[in-house]
Amino acid sequence: MRDRFRGFLPVVVDVETGGFNAATDALLEIAAVSVQFDEDGQLTRNETWRYHVKPFPGANMEPASLAVNGIDPDHPLRPAIDERDALQRVFREVRAAVKAHECTRAVLVGHNAFFDLSFLNAAVARAGIKRNPFHPFSCFDTATLGGVAFGQTVLSRAVQIAAIEWDESQAHSAAYDAERTADLFCEIVNRFEPVYRTVVDKPTAEDGL
Repeated sequence: MRDRFRGFLPVVVDVETGGFNAATDALLEIAAVSVQFDEDGQLTRNETWRYHVKPFPGANMEPASLAVNGIDPDHPLRPAIDERDALQRVFREVRAAVKAHECTRAVLVGHNAFFDLSFLNAAVARAGIKRNPFHPFSCFDTATLGGVAFGQTVLSRAVQIAAIEWDESQAHSAAYDAERTADLFCEIVNRFEPVYRTVVDKPTAEDGL
């Protein structure tokens, strides 16, 4: 893992929010999915960590966004925790995975990754968290990768073209979307692995050729 991604550990993240503005709109769910190489050298989805999040004080929540993700922030049975607590729990797992894979830090993988990374960074700033294991601006975007590999930038379409199961009734759940994004990312990496191997195994001038 360390060698394949230049010291970074890819971790797939999906957030469900109360809008599109990371500075003002609520973070309502966060899910992170780890990946690993199996014994055959194939990248596969591993563990999932998911938390419902309480809106931060004064957070904006757009009705249109809540209608899409189906979240009722005030539902009495919603097991939501404070934003800082949710981030610390996710980061604890991510840091452990980074250490286990001997990487230097995590890099966020997301579908339209800038959106997820912007909400993650805004929440980190609000919570005053100093040890963020994720790179602050680098990321892997499966919308772009899906467009290159399958000609599709919409998650559901790219997943189905890649012959990965898609259940529309579970979409817009942070955990489900993160897991399908992880499956898509792994599929793309595995398809490009032969090309990657020809590059890294190619002799260079340093080899005396």
